[in-house]
Amino acid sequence: MKTIYLAGGCFWGMQRFLDQFPGVLRTQVGYANGPGPASYEEVCRSSGHAETVRVDFDEAILEPGALLDFYFMAIDPLSVNRQGNDRGVQYRTGIYYDDRSLLPAVRAAFDREQAKYSSPLAVELKPLEGFWPAEEYHQKYLEKNPGGYCHIGEEKFHLTER
Repeated sequence: MKTIYLAGGCFWGMQRFLDQFPGVLRTQVGYANGPGPASYEEVCRSSGHAETVRVDFDEAILEPGALLDFYFMAIDPLSVNRQGNDRGVQYRTGIYYDDRSLLPAVRAAFDREQAKYSSPLAVELKPLEGFWPAEEYHQKYLEKNPGGYCHIGEEKFHLTER
């Protein structure tokens, strides 16, 4: 099992999106790369954290590069501190790792995506500086609240059903 941390705007939709792929073993929403533990209210007041999904995956089933290709399908990689109607530093995009063995595949996927654009990606690519799980009511939020807002289109939650 490997773990990577993906910030892609509101973590509710990113978690639901990532949960659909074979090889994703577990996801958990939380707050990454800010100055220590924080509550949702603190994050919303610009604490510096990014809403992030911890993704535990089986790389024998889902290679890191393929996982990141899916990730890039769900975000606007040129948008700074914004995805959909969500705005603020907590909605920035980022790929964070604490396992350096993932870096070659992560860098290759990042560079493939960058090659599609003439502007630099607004996606942070950096080591994880810390991850703190979000409150329980945020975990699997869109499963518990099917009508909840999400910047990711509903059709993208059903890619593996085809």
